[in-house]
Amino acid sequence: MKLFDVYPLFDVNIVKGQGCKVWDDKGQEYLDLYGGHAVISIGHCHPHYVEKLNGQLQTLGFYSNSVQNKLQVELAERLGKISGYEDYQLFLVNSGAEANENALKLASFKTGNIRVLSCEKAFHGRTSLAVEVTNNPKIVAPINDNHHVRFLPLNDIEPWVRELTRGGIAAVILECIQGVGGIQMATPEFAQKLAYACKRYGAVLICDEIQCGYGRSGKFFAHQWLGIKPDIITVAKGIGNGFPMSAVLISPEFEAVYGQLGTTFGGNHLACTAALSVIDVMEQENLVENAREVGDYLMDKIRNLKNDKIKEVRGRGLMIGIELYTPQKPVRQRLVYEQHVFTGCSGENVLRLLPPLTFTKEMADEFVERLQKAL
Repeated sequence: MKLFDVYPLFDVNIVKGQGCKVWDDKGQEYLDLYGGHAVISIGHCHPHYVEKLNGQLQTLGFYSNSVQNKLQVELAERLGKISGYEDYQLFLVNSGAEANENALKLASFKTGNIRVLSCEKAFHGRTSLAVEVTNNPKIVAPINDNHHVRFLPLNDIEPWVRELTRGGIAAVILECIQGVGGIQMATPEFAQKLAYACKRYGAVLICDEIQCGYGRSGKFFAHQWLGIKPDIITVAKGIGNGFPMSAVLISPEFEAVYGQLGTTFGGNHLACTAALSVIDVMEQENLVENAREVGDYLMDKIRNLKNDKIKEVRGRGLMIGIELYTPQKPVRQRLVYEQHVFTGCSGENVLRLLPPLTFTKEMADEFVERLQKAL
């Protein structure tokens, strides 16, 4: 048997990671400004994280959700406190797509409706409902294309209000900073008017914080820059620093019903231990503040390059897009193979930076030097 060939791969085999650096099987060191799709929040192999996971694995790796798991209770309390959502409820699952699936189901259960409004260039996952609200026809199979969704432009409120007034909307789902969409950011004016319209017309507002949340933007959630409070918040990626985990934060206006939602692996003992250790490190090392400070510094450094290939630098915290006048692919190839730096991309022209939240100003200086050479 061989692997199903769905990923275009760099010819690099990463075998070791520490902090914001990784090494391949030939011993070459790389500066990591991608963190495996924004997953590595507290750095590769953080010693506290490793110690906690090792200890839990030696005690109990897994048991089902048919018994009490006090790690889940502790995680709910601490996540509520660090995020500012202590009155919300927590449902634990395994992936970002799964979090969005459950959020959309909850919205439909609550409203009795089936229509959803989503953004142009949105990405919310690859499972059935999540891929249907993703604005990429290439990954939507015929069985997923059930005509539930209308895609509307970010930051243009009029078509959103027009659709909401028609009625029958279960949910509006929004990335406050679009990742795959090119680090495009919702404005406070748009977000506040949208939240008001959702409340007025009875639609559930879901903020997808899977990539832009968990401290990456320089606040715990990106929507907290915008002055809104969504009904449901979805998180994944950085919540477990590489351990597969996700969560749905649910307004107290929703009433839980036995059997309505469920999961085999969600909130297992290892996953909760990973998430708790991430919160430990975020608090002890002030990583949300670090993301804001170092992110601002890095964006200023890139802007000051005044390179004629750079069209725009945008983002918040350590979620940064560098839009080029030229295709990003050859630049990204040179960054990997010549400058030994991992970045991400969005579309044809945007380099996407999503380093661990432990990234430093010294590392930012180092990256900017290598970027200039790659450009």
